[in-house]
Amino acid sequence: MSDSKETRREGSLEAPIRHPINWQDPVFYDEAATLKEMERVFGICHGCRRCVSLCNAFPTLFDLVDASPTLEIDGVAKSDYGKVVDHCYLCDLCYMTKCPYVPPHEWNVDFPHLMLRAKAIRFRKGETRVRDRILTSTDAVGSIAGIPVVAQVVNAANRNRPARRVLDKVLGVHPDAVVPQYHSDNLRKRFKRRAAPEIDGLPAGETRGKVALFATCYGNRNDPQSGEDLIAILEHNGIPVTLVAEERCCGMPKFELGDLDAVARAKDANVPALLKLVEAGWDLIAPVPSCVLMFKRELPLMFPDEAAVRRVAEAFFDPFEYLMIRHKAGKLRTEFRNPLGKIAYHAPCHQRVQNIGLKTRDILQLVPGTNIEVIERCSGHDGTYAVKSECHEVSMKICRPVVNKVRQSSVDHYVSDCPMAGDQIMNGLADGSAAESPFTLLRHAYGI
Repeated sequence: MSDSKETRREGSLEAPIRHPINWQDPVFYDEAATLKEMERVFGICHGCRRCVSLCNAFPTLFDLVDASPTLEIDGVAKSDYGKVVDHCYLCDLCYMTKCPYVPPHEWNVDFPHLMLRAKAIRFRKGETRVRDRILTSTDAVGSIAGIPVVAQVVNAANRNRPARRVLDKVLGVHPDAVVPQYHSDNLRKRFKRRAAPEIDGLPAGETRGKVALFATCYGNRNDPQSGEDLIAILEHNGIPVTLVAEERCCGMPKFELGDLDAVARAKDANVPALLKLVEAGWDLIAPVPSCVLMFKRELPLMFPDEAAVRRVAEAFFDPFEYLMIRHKAGKLRTEFRNPLGKIAYHAPCHQRVQNIGLKTRDILQLVPGTNIEVIERCSGHDGTYAVKSECHEVSMKICRPVVNKVRQSSVDHYVSDCPMAGDQIMNGLADGSAAESPFTLLRHAYGI
């Protein structure tokens, strides 16, 4: 078949490529140019509609078109474009798994980064809600909420129905949304107390055999047990572990808000410390997929000319990606003591778009007596989207197919690599069960 323009317009068969984000160029913040590009891309999306099932951004767009007098994008008021932007949480699934018109296709559609541009313009104009600034300030909120006694008060208030109604009215946090608990005994404190084994790590594949763990805001203060379990797994497999001495939020929450200057500040704080570890022979891992994605993909796209950012990106691994590389090189222990039964495994969006495959499933399937049901659908959480009063019910609707799959599978455990997605599924089930961490299950399988 000839490579004519007509043929290529039907969709590119080549792997998607990503252009750098030119966020430091004044043109990036040109609102008129952005609206013109949104009209072009929205018109293509309207003619295709393959992404209608991914999130609420596309149904919102298509409803606007279908309610317009022309039934085309030219009939939609540009003042309504923001309604589409509100529902895009930059999961990247449309770009990486659905859209046939992404680069190198000549139509050059990049829906998520176009929505990022619109969010950045909104933020620069001062139109971002105070609530959203607070919710995405994970370092500041966590440093206060994680104080002993304060953590207990915050956790108690988050479980109190009248207090949650007040929070809904004052801040716009939905009373039915699951909000994370805060642990004053965080992962860093636990790491310092533990008795570290003496291990000489060995290289395997592209891994160097010793890991510096980027704890993440969530892993440190909200879910320290999962981090402990991951450390135990790595050390059980002869891999020395250290924590990154000092870290800031990876920047993903501010990225999704459009506060790109804050992302740059986080990068300036994190990358030099991470680069020192890389140069000292350490591999890098984070327990939360969004944080891994930030370092592996988004920061290199924001700072394409910075060698330090590229070196850090090359050294970053998803935890189960790392373990599978070690397994293929014959360096993973497979003497498991406990079967895991039937597991419903939810693969989160920010892990799927890393194009590493279902490595969590592959590792857990090594455990004898284990059967895994994979769910590749969005949970609708996205860190802050599911807790917003105006978005929570939509987020639960997005999660409903995931919840139904778990409910119908009659499983012993349900897990997600994203702990927030796990909470979202738990919220949808509403049966008293709780999502578990795949790190916790694997540690149990090892019996350590």
